[in-house]
Parts: sequence; structure tokens; C-alpha cells
Amino acid sequence: MSLIVKICGLSTRETLDVALDSGADMVGFVFFPPSPRHLSLEVARDLGQAVKRRAAKVALTVDADDATLAGIVEALQPDLLQLHGKETAARLCEVRQKFALPVMKALAIETSADLAVLPDYAGVADRILFDARAPKEATRPGGLGAVFDWHVLENLDLKLPFMVSGGLHAGNVAEAVRLTRPGGVDVSSGVERTPGRKDPEMIRGFIRAARATEELMVR
Repeated sequence: MSLIVKICGLSTRETLDVALDSGADMVGFVFFPPSPRHLSLEVARDLGQAVKRRAAKVALTVDADDATLAGIVEALQPDLLQLHGKETAARLCEVRQKFALPVMKALAIETSADLAVLPDYAGVADRILFDARAPKEATRPGGLGAVFDWHVLENLDLKLPFMVSGGLHAGNVAEAVRLTRPGGVDVSSGVERTPGRKDPEMIRGFIRAARATEELMVR
């Protein structure tokens, strides 16, 4: 089974091109002002047009209202919406119906107790993204480069496609895949030198490392 590799938080043409040329399956764009990776609609439009269907375009939002989502969809023309806030299952249904796009729900994971919400989303989300829980003092969601205990997902029986994120980098992606056997991996800060600034060589290195794990998926 082929592993989906997603490079998230892209913000420049150079790093987008590197991700595409290196074989990323999904490229993610962030629309959340507190994030150092936040894009304006104008920049998103230009980057989105440059993708030219070489990868799936993912729009990451956090508790966005319909008007905000409509602007993002019009500018980026995404293939997938990633909802990274406190959106309920009912809200996922609304978004899918209104925008006629598949939805990936990000869930913050720290312990196995955090998996209790999975049944609520399993019937409405198209994918699940497991991410590390943000520290209590954090001003935005997501693991912010932190790794969660991948053993929590070991032997997870989930019929829905899922991806793993949170603190991944070229040096640990193989272990994450071995333990969780996900359908995909998602990296952002793990390919950055400083917050919001992607490093071309780190992007290439992560994709190479992720591709090298694909043989683990068939064992």
C-alpha cells in the first residue's frame, strides 16, 4: 500500500516546487492568522495555481465560519478541507454539504482516552489526522512540533483512512509508520529551520525517508 506524504504549511513558490518535484502526494496551506504559516488569499491563489494537479491541495482552517471557508475555497480551489479546531461532527456535515469537498478532521492525541471521540467523527469525516495535543499555554492548536505516544494508535481498528502528524521528521517517520501503520504522514515544523520557513533539503529528506518506509506497510 502506498503511503500518502503531506507537506503542510507551504508558503513560497520555491518550497512548493521542491515538495512537488520530490513527490509529495498532498500539499497543505494554512489559513489561520495566529500561525507563522498563515497565507493571504492572494498568495494562496498563486500557489494553488502553481500546483497544476501534481498533488492534492489541502486547506487547513481552525473553526472557520462559512464566509471564511468560501473565500479560501474560491482562492485555492482545494481538493480537501482540513479542520483543525474544535469542530463538531455536526459542523463537519455542514461543511461537507455546503462546499461539496471531502473533509479531514484533526484530532489532538495524548492518551488512549482521546480516541473516545472517534465514533462521533467516523461517519462524517473522510479522513482523520492524529496530531499531538498542544500544550496548555499554546495560542494555537496542533502539536507545535511535539510527538505524541504512537503506541496509542497501535493496532487501531479504524475503517476510515487516517494520517499521523505531530513532531515528525526524517529521523523518526519510520518508527511512526512501524507503530501506527497509517495511510499517510503529515509534516510541517519537521521540515523547517525556523517557524514558518521551510527548508528545501529537509523537505527532500523527509519525503525520501517516508518513501523508504513503504515496505513496512505490506508486512
